[in-house]
Amino acid sequence: MPGSAAARSSPTGSADLLTIGQVLARLKPEFPDLSNSKLRFLEERQLVTPVRTASGYRKFSSADVERLRFILGLQRDHYLPLKVIRQHLDDLDAGRPSTLPTGSAPVSMLSTVRRFSRADLLRETGASSALLDDAIASSLISPSDTYGDEPLAVLAALVELGRSGIEPRHLRSFRAAAERELSLIESALASVARRRDPAGRARVAELSRELAGQLEVVRTSLIRSALDRLDT
Repeated sequence: MPGSAAARSSPTGSADLLTIGQVLARLKPEFPDLSNSKLRFLEERQLVTPVRTASGYRKFSSADVERLRFILGLQRDHYLPLKVIRQHLDDLDAGRPSTLPTGSAPVSMLSTVRRFSRADLLRETGASSALLDDAIASSLISPSDTYGDEPLAVLAALVELGRSGIEPRHLRSFRAAAERELSLIESALASVARRRDPAGRARVAELSRELAGQLEVVRTSLIRSALDRLDT
């Protein structure tokens, strides 16, 4: 089984290792849909390799936790399938340059997840409090005590759109379109979702992100084609 650099560097002292429950406690604030079955599924796909105690319990090092955060972030933010993430990790582990399929720059496994308060969000984007309230009311941003990079990017985009007279209320149809795509994905995965075992649930989570990524490709292509017609 090909091991990861992060997994191979796991300390052997039991005091330095975390149980699966402790790992969930650390990561669920950033990834609310994370579960025991999801962690086991990632292990089955050889993306992370926790050590095993003599009694067979999984134990995770701090490096394992950072690797999991990296994997889950790629799934959430780039909609990448696990086989692509694994290749990306293999390249990083081997010290080879690796660029994500999205065309973005290489991502460091040591990068940290940023969190912003409401005041931070407004300061970073230059948005008004009213604009953020309108974005929340239009279901473009979910209300929260703290926000991540995605709401930051959305609010910054809304600031720029506002300069051209496009307001959050004009984009409510985007939420409806997203719900329609979700229904399409749920229908496509109905047969897989009938499996009630942990591996089946984890498979649904992986496939749903892959399908969402493919829908994004189609949607982006349609928009680009429409823009090309404006230029003619």
